[in-house]
Amino acid sequence: MVLSIPRQKIVELALKVIAAGIMIQTLFFKFTGAGESVYIFSKMGIEPFGRYATGTAEAIASVFLFIPRLKNIGALISAGMMTGAILSHVFMLGISIMGDHGELFSFALIVFLCSDYILFKGIQRNEITLKPLYI
Repeated sequence: MVLSIPRQKIVELALKVIAAGIMIQTLFFKFTGAGESVYIFSKMGIEPFGRYATGTAEAIASVFLFIPRLKNIGALISAGMMTGAILSHVFMLGISIMGDHGELFSFALIVFLCSDYILFKGIQRNEITLKPLYI
């Protein structure tokens, strides 16, 4: 008996693992006050609160990505956080920080693209509606 898993599910799972893996990897540096993290958030004028807040938001988003009912919220949080990271790199920090050759910027782009794909598929499957809410 061959287990048949739809390609769509495999792709989505891989993208979740990639996005969450990158965000979780950076948590250690944010929460331990690694030099690069302190430099980034100091340059933006939001050290240490910004470092802890973004770390917490990324941890929550990473967990939400793997909870079926919350995966789209996790993807939305991830995409929002990475939009901020990308814009910070482009307008405030520069692409390469402390000689990283753009590694953090590249990670932000990868997480952003993975999250956007998950959101796009959620919209396609009508898990997310774009209708205005009326009270």
